[in-house]
Amino acid sequence: MMLVMFGIFYFILIRPQAKKQKEHAAMLAKLGKGDEVITRGGVIGKITGVTDDGIVVLEVQEKVRMRIPRAYLEGKWEGKVPESAAKAA
Repeated sequence: MMLVMFGIFYFILIRPQAKKQKEHAAMLAKLGKGDEVITRGGVIGKITGVTDDGIVVLEVQEKVRMRIPRAYLEGKWEGKVPESAAKAA
């Protein structure tokens, strides 16, 4: 009975979450200079630089730049809220 319960939890909770994490990591790896992104805090900006240690430089406004860890990026900005952020809200 315990094995069946674990199987149900695996297919309902664990597996979809792991898949979502892999997709998010792949999306972050593809981001590069010139992409317009939104952060988890809601800041929208254009990537102007990426460092080797995972820091992304966002240009929020002309001559206004912010350094943000790559892990804090939610997704590409296409004029609407990304699906992952809409589901979380």
